[in-house]
Amino acid sequence: MTPTVLDTAVLAGLCDDAAIFPPGSLPLHRAVAAHLAHREAPHSTLVGPLVVRTADLPALARITAGRTPGSVDLAVTVPSPAAVRAAVADTQRIEAARLTALEVVVPEALHVAAVVPMLEEGVGDPEGVSVYVEVPRDDRRDDLLAELAGTPYLAKLRTGGVRADLYPSESELAATIASAVRHGVPFKATAGLHHAVRNTDPATGFEQHGFLNLLVATHAALEGAAETDLAVLLAERDGSRLAELVREVPPSTREAFRSFGTCHIGEPVSELADLGLLDPDLVPGLS
Repeated sequence: MTPTVLDTAVLAGLCDDAAIFPPGSLPLHRAVAAHLAHREAPHSTLVGPLVVRTADLPALARITAGRTPGSVDLAVTVPSPAAVRAAVADTQRIEAARLTALEVVVPEALHVAAVVPMLEEGVGDPEGVSVYVEVPRDDRRDDLLAELAGTPYLAKLRTGGVRADLYPSESELAATIASAVRHGVPFKATAGLHHAVRNTDPATGFEQHGFLNLLVATHAALEGAAETDLAVLLAERDGSRLAELVREVPPSTREAFRSFGTCHIGEPVSELADLGLLDPDLVPGLS
């Protein structure tokens, strides 16, 4: 029997295009061209905005000059809440850009109680723009999520990087997901989510989280599961078992887990098809 593919609402906009970030590190001009191709491809409904740094905006303006106004959806990473106003202004000066998200770092020296007031002053609640605040992986985590609760601002969870210590354990990530759900703060995830299923990278030996593991763990958290149960789901390495769990995830789960950043859009799309969760007709033509 042919496996049941996922409801398109479960996958819509799931994959933010972080092609310029390590380990992909695609040059910006190539990343823009590839992103626009993905947005025209059969799998376009899965593709979120192109993620760029504030420092990339001048080059992006040159690369996109002459393109249709608002034709390039952007998520812009910002080094601090104090820099959001300038980031918005700089992006708005790029005719081809349509700002859909800001991803804001919280500097170590900044008290978490200052974050929301600074965002309110710098950006307010901009229509059509999701503002994600990166959650520190230290004892500020729960305090920041409590500050974000009840505001229009969302959370950004860092799930990996270029060193092994940048990957949170299953128990740490489970606690973070549980805290975000408990506080009612939707989130995106970024870094290290190179595959659909929990895995050990053969080149680096890093223990990497799977983006589908995060999806099922988020659903379980919304259903009231304990942190220990979330950690078990995050540790699941059986793709077939995980695929069955994903088929039980309702579209409403995406209100909590908004998206994840990927360095190569083709990888998650292909893996979803391999697991029987995506129509294989959406896969041909990937770059």
